[in-house]
Amino acid sequence: MNQTRRFFLKLAALCCWWRSASPSANAAPASAEPPLPFGSEFANLDSCAVGQWWNKPKPKVANPPPPMDVPRNEVVAFALYTHDRGVLKLTAQLYPLKPDEVREARLEFQRDGKWTEAAKSPVLFPGWSAHFRLENWDDTEDVPYRVRHADEALFEGLIRRDPRDKPVIVVANMSCNSSRTTGLRPEIIDNLKMQDPDLLFFAGDQTYRHTEHTAGWIEFGLQFREVIRDRPTITIPDDHDVGHPNLWGENGKRSKISGNADGGYFYPVEYVNLVQRAQTWHLPDPVDPAPVERGITVYFTRLRVGGIDFAILEDRKFKTGPAGKIPQMGPRPDHINDPKYDPKTIDLPGLELLGERQHKFLQNWSEDWTGAAVKAVLSQTAFCGAVHMHGKRSDRLLADLDCNGWPQTARNKALAEIRRVQAVHLCGDQHLAVVVKHGINEFGDGPYAFTSPALVNTIYGRWWHPLDEQPGPNPVANSPLPWTGDFQDGLGNKISMLAYANPQNIADERQRSDGYGIVRFDKQKRQVTFECWPRFADAKEGDQAQFAGWPITIAAADNDGRKPVAWLPKLVFEKMQDPVVQVIEDKTGEVLYTLRVPGESYQPPVFAAGEYTVKVGRDRPSQFLLKGIKGEPRDATKPISVKFG
Repeated sequence: MNQTRRFFLKLAALCCWWRSASPSANAAPASAEPPLPFGSEFANLDSCAVGQWWNKPKPKVANPPPPMDVPRNEVVAFALYTHDRGVLKLTAQLYPLKPDEVREARLEFQRDGKWTEAAKSPVLFPGWSAHFRLENWDDTEDVPYRVRHADEALFEGLIRRDPRDKPVIVVANMSCNSSRTTGLRPEIIDNLKMQDPDLLFFAGDQTYRHTEHTAGWIEFGLQFREVIRDRPTITIPDDHDVGHPNLWGENGKRSKISGNADGGYFYPVEYVNLVQRAQTWHLPDPVDPAPVERGITVYFTRLRVGGIDFAILEDRKFKTGPAGKIPQMGPRPDHINDPKYDPKTIDLPGLELLGERQHKFLQNWSEDWTGAAVKAVLSQTAFCGAVHMHGKRSDRLLADLDCNGWPQTARNKALAEIRRVQAVHLCGDQHLAVVVKHGINEFGDGPYAFTSPALVNTIYGRWWHPLDEQPGPNPVANSPLPWTGDFQDGLGNKISMLAYANPQNIADERQRSDGYGIVRFDKQKRQVTFECWPRFADAKEGDQAQFAGWPITIAAADNDGRKPVAWLPKLVFEKMQDPVVQVIEDKTGEVLYTLRVPGESYQPPVFAAGEYTVKVGRDRPSQFLLKGIKGEPRDATKPISVKFG
């Protein structure tokens, strides 16, 4: 889209905002929006929600989205929110509005039994969302809210207080919500209500209606609004949300080939930004908000809930596309089927995964433990290829470059950042639920990761099924699953398989192994438990209703699996409990780890002989400094008193 058209679209949006914000907005009808907001080349984009959408025939597809023309007292479809460090952000999603309806939404709170208006916001086109940002938010109390439009339409929910006093924080881990299976999701919603997670995490592919994001997003909201309405929710878009079969964002460039393996985005910037605005505006403000190429926005950020500090990554946006960069060794640029290929030949210099901006974010995030007892990392897909069969059981694939196991050097760099804070990694995308322990240099020296199953798996089945049908070395003791243990994926990455949930019959709705994950962060025990629930399970039946191999409980400290070879002196903390300790190797300047350590003392392990710098602080490693400390056998060191105050 040319600069002139962009200017007029922005001018139109500004005028729309001015009309809705003016004192007479409620009385004055709004003019119609552009019928083709993405240009004539993309006249089909968002067609259910642009132009004279109310006069358009029902889409001629097997599984159409819900109708957009609803009773006018129902035009506020749903809302979702987060709050962090005194800032509440809430997005209200409206159905498309007709030309004579006001383009304004209002946010109200109930306190002492009385509703009070707190803010107004324009309803943005395209996309029909309204956004509210309130500072000085008191996160110590539950506050009912409602979003209103005109005189009758409203959507109600509850802003939950931050559960910092809860010993165990519960997160629902979800992704891949097939649009081929329409209607509500009562079998999932009923269980979620009973399990009552403190945070919902949707890792991507909330909708597969590629060119109809607004209709697909409203469909998703209708399916999950009964749990979204009353708890903080993270939604991050993946490839299908922006209309792609796969996505390598390559810093925002334009993709020009079928399948998009050249990297970049195919659809107009305005459409990509519409998707991201709808799904991510309610997240805490981006830590580095500068757009990437062509003005595509970013959203990577952090969110603290109940003392768990979540880094929210964009593992698609900066990743290099494989086409034209590496030798093609399969039927398409991103699939490798040549068993004789050497994985090192595709791990080339200059290939990106998270990109330097997100690595800088992770480094800063790792040093700031304000409000955090435990850390976790959230992203769209897995840092390995823990899959053997794709699409159907007869289609074996050696390596899939869509996963974050490639590029391998960049993958290891990302895992090293996660390991430094002993964080677990949660993601989706793969349609196959697995728990793995990553290896960076050796098996087991990296963090654990939980890939959730597809919520509704009618799009694409995947299976873990080693060719020799044998377990790897060090299999899980007494596991009901036959193929656990140490393996290399098709990209040469080391992984230890703990559990997997293969579909039994992809044609049978009850045997596709779809469902969702529950992750329990026990702050007192410093443990994390992964649960994996089939879509049609009854959570009242307890653990026996989960997929075979789950639940799995791990110690947070085991997310760093490096073996100590020496120890620094035991640190005894005076006038402080649970401080932050950072250890730096003097020779290389590498930060080995930065951790909040429980209790009144801690003896730091190190992984090579040499001298080290130790920093200690309440929430950052900045208040106390020890330089040139030598690593020695554990019993040979003498305690050091660390005084504060």
